[in-house]
Amino acid sequence: MEAQVNAAVELGVALIVVVGAAFSLLAALGIVRFPDLYTRMHAASKAGTIGSGLLLLAAGLHSLDGAILVRALAGFVFFVLTAPISAHLLAKGAHQAGYKLTKLSVIDQLPQKEEPRRL
Repeated sequence: MEAQVNAAVELGVALIVVVGAAFSLLAALGIVRFPDLYTRMHAASKAGTIGSGLLLLAAGLHSLDGAILVRALAGFVFFVLTAPISAHLLAKGAHQAGYKLTKLSVIDQLPQKEEPRRL
């Protein structure tokens, strides 16, 4: 019975590692292939976050220790909460600094650098 449980855990860990590695590979390809800063940052923050989070989760499951699994889950949640927010703030700062979107972008919904209000 214990051997079946171990085999199921190993199979689940292997599946999570493959999916996490695929997301990480897609993020790396997006960073290399996308045309501008904003789309590259999108690839890194979305697919990279999920890929690294899944790999961390697989490491936690592979340990078969509850304390390590809880830490891995906390790390996964931390990745999911912080990476997209930081990428958004970096992209907003880059936009205000004057980095242009690619010609393939259809619409730019953010105004350019706002002038300070004078009283």
